[in-house]
Amino acid sequence: MSTNEKLTNALKSLPLADSPELAGALAEANVPTLLAAYVHLSRDTAMLDRFAPHIKPAFSGEPTVIPDDLSEELRAKMRHLLTTGEGLHTDTPSDALMQQIMSATVGEKVEDEFVDVVFDQCGFRPWIDRSKVASRPTPPANFKVLVIGAGLTGMAAATKLREAGYDYVVIEKNSDVGGTWYENRYPGVGVDTPSHFYSFSWEIWPDWTHYHPQGVDMQRYLLSVADKYDLRDKVRFNTAVETLVYDDKSGTWTVTVRNADGSHEDIVVNAVINGHGPVNRFKWPDIPGLHDFNGPVVHTAAWPADLDVTGKRVAVIGTGASSAQLVGAIAPKVAQMNIYQRSPHWVLFNPEIAHEVSDGMKWALTHIPTYLEWFRFRVYWFAADGLFGNVLKDPEWEGNDLAVSAANEGIRQYALQYLNSKLADRPDVIEKLTPDFPIFSKRIILDNGWLDALARDNVHLENGGIARILPNGIEAKDGTFYECDVILCATGFAVAKMIGNLTVKGVGGRDLGEEWGDEDARSYMGMVMPGYPNLFWTVGPNSAPNHAAGQNMISECQVNWIVEALDRIVETGAKAFEVKQEAFDAWNRKVEARMPQMIWTHPKANSYYNNSKGRVYLSWPWRLVDFFVETRRPEEGSYTLHK
Repeated sequence: MSTNEKLTNALKSLPLADSPELAGALAEANVPTLLAAYVHLSRDTAMLDRFAPHIKPAFSGEPTVIPDDLSEELRAKMRHLLTTGEGLHTDTPSDALMQQIMSATVGEKVEDEFVDVVFDQCGFRPWIDRSKVASRPTPPANFKVLVIGAGLTGMAAATKLREAGYDYVVIEKNSDVGGTWYENRYPGVGVDTPSHFYSFSWEIWPDWTHYHPQGVDMQRYLLSVADKYDLRDKVRFNTAVETLVYDDKSGTWTVTVRNADGSHEDIVVNAVINGHGPVNRFKWPDIPGLHDFNGPVVHTAAWPADLDVTGKRVAVIGTGASSAQLVGAIAPKVAQMNIYQRSPHWVLFNPEIAHEVSDGMKWALTHIPTYLEWFRFRVYWFAADGLFGNVLKDPEWEGNDLAVSAANEGIRQYALQYLNSKLADRPDVIEKLTPDFPIFSKRIILDNGWLDALARDNVHLENGGIARILPNGIEAKDGTFYECDVILCATGFAVAKMIGNLTVKGVGGRDLGEEWGDEDARSYMGMVMPGYPNLFWTVGPNSAPNHAAGQNMISECQVNWIVEALDRIVETGAKAFEVKQEAFDAWNRKVEARMPQMIWTHPKANSYYNNSKGRVYLSWPWRLVDFFVETRRPEEGSYTLHK
C-alpha cells in the first residue's frame, strides 16, 4: 500500500468518536502541526493568516509564542471537524495550498524547489511507485541483483527492488536485519536524528517512544519493517560477502560468500548493490599493550550482552558521540571512571533528546489524518536543510577564526554558554572540553547526560594522552597511572577505507581496493565507478549529509537512482550500466571545487570526514534537496550501456 493510499484510508476512518483519547491528543499535539493538519482537512486558510504573526522561523532568534486562546480555538475546530465530518475535504489539496501550509507552519517561505522533496519524503505523494507504472518493461526473470547488507540501506534496496519487479537476494552477515542497530547495543546507544524523520518515507512510524530514538527503538522499527514487507524471505543470514569479480564477456558478477559453516559459495548475478555503510567496521585504538590488559577490553560496537560494569573501575577511551552516550548512561553505576580524550567535541543541548513521546502525541500521530506526515515535514525542515547555513563559509566573515559565518558564530556562542552553565563550578573540565575549531566542522555531541557525568566526583577527564596500557591499568603520558577493571573503547570506525574487507575486481582485472587505497575512495555521486559496471555503492564517497540529519533520505535517493539505472539496462536490452570516465572526472572536479566553500576545509577542521592529507572524502557539500534532485534519474550522456 502506497503512502497516499494510507492517507486515503485514514480519511475514510472519519468521523472519529468524541473520546477522552481524542481530547488528550488535541491537548498534547504540537500546535503548528495541528494547524497544518486542520487546514489540510478543512481548507480553512483563514486560520493560517491568524497564526502567521506568531510562528517564527526556527533559527531567527525570535521565539514562536502562540496565544492560548488561538490554540484553544484551533483544538475546538479540529475536534468538531474530526467528530462530525462537517467541513471535511477528502480530495487532494492543490500543490499551491500544500506549499502555503508548509510556509505558514514553519514561519518562512518554503520555496518551489522543496515541494517535490516534501511530497516524497513526508509521505504525501511518493516520487514513483514502479509497481504501478503500466508502460514500464518487466525485468527479465533471469536478471538477478545481489544486495550486500540488511541494514537501513539494504532494506531500502530490497523494498524498492521488489516493488520494481527485480529478482534479488540480500546477503547479511548477522542473524537478523538491522545492520548498525543490530550490532550497536551499548548502554545509552541512540540516534542524533529525530525519530520521526529517521525512517523510510514509505513507512513513517507513529510508535517511537522518544523524540530521538534509542538504539532499541531503531532496531524495533527495522524489525517491524522487515515483518510488514516480508523482507526476510530474500535474505541469507549468517553469510558474509568476501569477493566480487566481474566477467567482461557475460556482464555478470561472481560473488563469493562465506557461509555460517565456513564453506564458500559462488553466486553469479547481473548487478550488485553494496549496502554496508562505512560505520560497519569498528576500529581499535592504536595503543601499546591494549590487548595485554587482564580484564575485558570492549569496543562499543561489539558490546557483550553479559557485560555489567556496575561497581567497576572503568576506563573509557574516546570522547565522541558513542562515548558521550555510553558515559552518560553508566557513570552513575560505576565505582570510578577515567575518560581519555584525544580532542574535544562541541556539545549542543536539545531538550528533546531524552523526551518521551506522550500517549496523547502518539494517539495524534496514529489517528488524526495527515498529522503524522505534517509532523515529519516539520522535523525535516528544522533538522535537515535548515542547518545547512552552519557549514557554508561566508566569504565576508571577519569575526574570528573559530567560525565561518555569523550564524556559525551564533551557534558556537550558544554551545559555549551551555558548557559554561552546566559546568560552572568545574573550570578545569570546561578548559579541557572547549574546542579550538569551528562548531560543525566535525560531528557534534547532543548532550544526554554527558556533561552531568563529567561533573560527577567519580569521573575524571584525562586529555594528556595515553602512553601505554599495562595488564592492570592505563598509564598516561604524564606518568599518572589508573588501575581499572574494564577498558571500554569508543573509538569509532574505519570509515575512510570504504571498501572494507571486500575484494573487488572489475573490467580487465581492475582492483578497486588498490585504486581506493586505505583512505582515498572516489566515485560518481557516491554510487558508481568507471571500470566496475553494474556495481553500485551506497553511502559512498562524498554522499554523507554531514551538515544535519538525513542519512535515511540519502539512502532512499541512492536506491532510487540505482533502480533507475537498472531500468535503463532492461529498457534497452543491454547487459551492463557503466558511468563514463569523463562524467566521473567532472563530478569529482565539481566536488573539489566546492569544498573550499565548506566548513570541513577550515584550517582547524580535523575529523573522520577528512583523510590524512586533508581531503574531505566523506561529506556531501550541498543540501539534501540538491541530492534529491540529482538522483531522480541518471543524467543522459553520463553513462554507457554495454550490449
